[in-house]
Amino acid sequence: MFDALRRLVSDSVPGTPGAHSRVYPHDVRIAACALLVELSCADGTFSDAEQHRIMESLQRHFGVDEAGARELLAEAAAANRDAVDHFVFTRQVVKEYSLAQRIVLAELMWQVVLADGHFDEQEAYLIRKLANLLELEPAFLSQARRSAE
Repeated sequence: MFDALRRLVSDSVPGTPGAHSRVYPHDVRIAACALLVELSCADGTFSDAEQHRIMESLQRHFGVDEAGARELLAEAAAANRDAVDHFVFTRQVVKEYSLAQRIVLAELMWQVVLADGHFDEQEAYLIRKLANLLELEPAFLSQARRSAE
């Protein structure tokens, strides 16, 4: 009975993936990847270079093979489409990742943003917003950018 009540409540809270969703609501990898997908689409295009960078990052940092990376990317894209805002993802990352892991995620975010060779105002705004939601100080974001370049 309590499980049914918990599912009902979690399905009704805005920004929370419901049990009916394809998304694995407790998989922080999906949340982290969804942020990378959102950044890659911030300029209106999801370039091959950005997709390739995300796939490489998933394989290297999450220890999955190419098929696993494709599945994570598909799940993250679906979660991103279904999400009300970024907070659902950043909240989960802050809850489950240490500061050092969030700094690595910020470096991956910069790598994705810079992958297509274009850096516009939408991407700049979004990366600052996400860094703030990830509770990263501006100095950490600058350090992550230097590491990504």
